[in-house]
Amino acid sequence: MLNHKKDPVWVTKLCLALVVGAFVFSFMPRALAQSPAPAASGPVDYASFRNPDGIIPGSEDIEDISFGSFIKNIAETTGIFAFLTDKTPKETPAGDPITIFGWQEFLMVAVGFLIVYLGAVKGFEPLLLIPIGFGTIFVNIPFAGMGDLPHGFLHIIYETGVGNEFFPLIIFMGIGAMTDFGPLIANPKTAILGAAAQFGVFGTLFGISFANFIPGVTFNLKEACSVAIIGGADGPTTIYIAAQLAPHLLATVAVAAYSYMALVPIIQPPIMRALTSREERLIRMKQLRPVSNVEKIFFPMVVFVLTILLIPSAAPLIGCLMFGNFIRMCGVVERLSKTLQNELMNIVSIFLSLGVGSQMTPEKFLNPSSLIIVVMGLVAFSIATATGILVAKLMNLFLKEKINPLIGSAGVSAVPMAARVSNKVGLEEDPGNFLLMHAMGPNVSGVIGTAIAAGVMIAVYGG
Repeated sequence: MLNHKKDPVWVTKLCLALVVGAFVFSFMPRALAQSPAPAASGPVDYASFRNPDGIIPGSEDIEDISFGSFIKNIAETTGIFAFLTDKTPKETPAGDPITIFGWQEFLMVAVGFLIVYLGAVKGFEPLLLIPIGFGTIFVNIPFAGMGDLPHGFLHIIYETGVGNEFFPLIIFMGIGAMTDFGPLIANPKTAILGAAAQFGVFGTLFGISFANFIPGVTFNLKEACSVAIIGGADGPTTIYIAAQLAPHLLATVAVAAYSYMALVPIIQPPIMRALTSREERLIRMKQLRPVSNVEKIFFPMVVFVLTILLIPSAAPLIGCLMFGNFIRMCGVVERLSKTLQNELMNIVSIFLSLGVGSQMTPEKFLNPSSLIIVVMGLVAFSIATATGILVAKLMNLFLKEKINPLIGSAGVSAVPMAARVSNKVGLEEDPGNFLLMHAMGPNVSGVIGTAIAAGVMIAVYGG
């Protein structure tokens, strides 16, 4: 057995053997193609293995490869070479031709690693950001073809469930199975805060419409709806309405929505502190009353029936949400409830996040329209956060038992992230002031509110 410590030249011998082997291998096709057919000997007809020109059948289209060409081909198929020299003609979501350079793909790969870093190291919603980050990296790897038509791994995922209603509705079932509407039932007035957050959606809708006065910016009302819904901070709802009204914008708005959902702990606290005084942040709320199982069982059915009667266009989203919640509350199908909460939710979340990440390609993001969408999505989310807080302060003018305005920021649909942020900011001012359960009221009502807003938009513009 060779001992590298006693025989230090073994590395040189191995390298020499590899070089000689590559050299011989590079000449094998040429030697096989040009050597004369062997004379027949015995019963074996060797001539049958070659055509009249002396070339092995099936080798006609195989080029002769010299050792230099072999090395050159290897070098030109590296990621380094592609990032430095690649030029690929593609189209923007609007259908405009564009040339994508290798450095742009490298930039998107770097963005993917940054997203993974934020999720894995900084802890910003790792369940979302880690698969989104890897999807971004995968789709921008040169020569990998993971997002290519028609058989690319990521393209199949996207077409199967992200670019339609499939994954979003399953996610809503899982959210319903994991949601406790008890805090909302115990304190119904907090539903107003969930509704207030929708000002961010509709306010941004008008803002995007006025943005058409900016030279080079053109958004029709369907596109404006798809962008404005980002303010609800609800990824599945954003995907659902974009697939209905503006499929060509689905990639951009979906990534923006999930990014803002993940960045709730960064975006919301400065707004919360700016709009509230220390005295308001110190307000303590009374403990919520106990909610009976009967109330929790009837709640999803009542909401579903009202949706069917009043806003049937929102029934798919709200219906799946209430279906999942009813499965949890009724107590007779525990296996189904656990499946929705765990296995099914986890599997679909992985595929949905990978599919969202697969859309982060240069032609879809490195253009002015996409940047405007990202900016306006941030505006929508900020307005939704601010209006929830301001409406809570307005309600305090008429309430004997004051509401801590911090829970107003939880009116966006990011469950339970927004509620946890409200609780965290409250604990910073008063370590004994636990606002989590109080914040869950507007938080879950925000999910219903955003779904209703989506249903209204689809009802008005879906035709």
